[in-house]
Formats: sequence, structure tokens, C-alpha cells
Amino acid sequence: GAHAFPAEYKDNQDAYVDLIINEMIPVVSAEELADYIDVFCDKGFFTPEQTERILMAGLKYGMRPKIHANELANSGGIQVGVKYNALSVDHIEYTGKEEIEALLQSETMPTVLPGAAFFLNLPFSPAREMISAGLPVAFASDYNPGSSPSGNMKLMMSFACVNYKLLPQEALTAVTLNSAYAMGVSDIVGSICPGKLANVVITKPIPSLEFIPYAYGSDLIDSVILRGQLL
Repeated sequence: GAHAFPAEYKDNQDAYVDLIINEMIPVVSAEELADYIDVFCDKGFFTPEQTERILMAGLKYGMRPKIHANELANSGGIQVGVKYNALSVDHIEYTGKEEIEALLQSETMPTVLPGAAFFLNLPFSPAREMISAGLPVAFASDYNPGSSPSGNMKLMMSFACVNYKLLPQEALTAVTLNSAYAMGVSDIVGSICPGKLANVVITKPIPSLEFIPYAYGSDLIDSVILRGQLL
């Protein structure tokens, strides 16, 4: 896939891009394995030009773009995401005024992955600046064994408040409704309202919403309702 180049393509990266476009994407589409196409556009990985080629190929098969970008450098990936109406651009540690302005002119959701930044000791994405500029922001775990081995969304809320200066209410929105938008499912999940699936987390008795990110090491979940059924 379009995350990293296999060793055998180290000196012929465009050939691997051709393989993705001509062989992988058609098979994924034929077997209905994906609704979206995601590329890691960053320093040492896929260039903006290679990313555009892959996204255009995916679009021909009805796959909406998503991009992981600007984790390691200001790669131009955010602008590529905006150009191709990506559902989200993820990581985005290196985000400046030009990137924020581009996002303001789009429907692309900037998505911060604080677990990866923490685990890899990377700079923090300027989430507070993005919100102050008028952007919505999603926060997600990026749960994976290589760079973010935690899927604890409560911990991500704590990171959002402590390291990224979000208010608890902003952090809650970032990990629920905005994250649902970033996955293209905000019409059915992400908030508690008529017409959406009844996916609800019920906490143990706590004094306030603020206690959720405050008590970062505590398990506060009492019960979970999924699709209207108590688990």
C-alpha cells in the first residue's frame, strides 16, 4: 500500500507507485475492500507528485482521499489533501499559516494524532492555533504497533488538553463528532441525537466533564451501549 516503499523499490519508487495504481487499486476496488484511499505524503515517503498520482487513480474507482502528512516535515501534503477534497489530513505536526489557510477554504478535517507524537517524541501539531483560526479539529489514536501502541481515547483527550491546550469540551468534540466526520460517518455516529446509532459510553460517577481528561490514568467507564444494546 501507499504507506512506505518496500526495500526492493528503494531505487525505483515510481515503479512501486505504478504497481499501486495498476494492480493494487483495481483489485481492492473489485473486491470492495475499501471506501477510501490513504497516502503517507511526507519526507522520505511519498512525494506530493506521487501522492497526486495515487489519489487520482483511487478517485477513478470511487475512493475518496485521506492523507497522512506533515508528520516529519512540511511536505506539502496538506495542500494536496485540500486540492483533492480529502476527507481528512492526519498527523499534521508541521502546519503553518499557509496550511491553516488552505484548510479554511476546504471541507477537509485536520486530524491530530497525539499518541504518535508522544511515542515518537515529535513536535505537537498547532491544534490550538487551528481552532482559534476557525477550523474544526479531530483527535484520534493512530493505534498501531509501530508508532502509537495505545487506542485509549480518554488518554488522547488528556493529551489534547495538556499538550495541545484544548478545553475539555473541545477535546470531547474532537474525539467524537469531529472524528466521526473524519471517517465519513458523522451522519450516523459521533453525537447523541435522534436518528443516529445509540453508541454511548456511560461513566462511573464523576464530578464533571473536565474530570475525564484530568484523571488521565483512571478507568472511568461504567458501561457501554453499542447500537442500542448494553454490552
